Amino acid sequence: MPYDTSDIRKGLKFMMDGAPYTVIEFQFVKPGKGAAFTRTRMKNLLTGAVLERNLRSGERLEEANVEVKTMQYLYRDADSFVFMDTTTYDQVSIPENTVGESKDFMPENINVEVLFFDNRAVGVTLPNFIEQKIIETEPGFRGDTSTNTTKPAKISTGASVQVPLFIVAGDVVKIDTRTGEYLERVGRA
Repeated sequence: MPYDTSDIRKGLKFMMDGAPYTVIEFQFVKPGKGAAFTRTRMKNLLTGAVLERNLRSGERLEEANVEVKTMQYLYRDADSFVFMDTTTYDQVSIPENTVGESKDFMPENINVEVLFFDNRAVGVTLPNFIEQKIIETEPGFRGDTSTNTTKPAKISTGASVQVPLFIVAGDVVKIDTRTGEYLERVGRA
C-alpha cells in the first residue's frame, strides 16, 4: 500500500530510488505562492547517508519491505557477529561492517533491534543505555574532585569511555550507546 505525503511521520520507512529510507525529521511547508510540500530529512537504511528532499503534496511513497526483529547477541565469530531471534531461536550471522560502531557497546546476551530489508540484515540498534563494568582505568587520587576532569577507562566490551576521576576498576557505570558517553556510576567495586 503506497503512502501519501500526509502519512509522513518520524520513523516512517519507505522506498525511494530503489533503496529503503526512514524519516528523521519533516516539516510541512505552505508557501504564499505555489504548491505545498513537505521538507523531509531521511536516512538511507543501506548506506546510512542522510539527505534532505522536498516532497510535493500528493506525491506517493512506496512502502519499504523492512522488518524489525528483537534479537539477542550471542558471540563474535571472526569478522561477523552471531545473533539469535528471541521468538524463533533462529541464529543469524551479521557482518561487522553492518553492525558498525554498535559493536563497541554490545555485551554478549544483550537484546538489540535488527533491521531486515528483503530478509537481509541492514542495521543493528542497541538499547539507548547499557550498564558495564570498568575493567581497567588509572586510579583516582583522594581529593581529586575537579568537576569536569575525566580519564579514559576500558569497559568489559573492550570500548574506551571517558569517566570522572573517582571511577575505579570494578565500578559499574551507565553509558549512552548513541554517544559513548558516561552517564553515572550505578555500582561500586
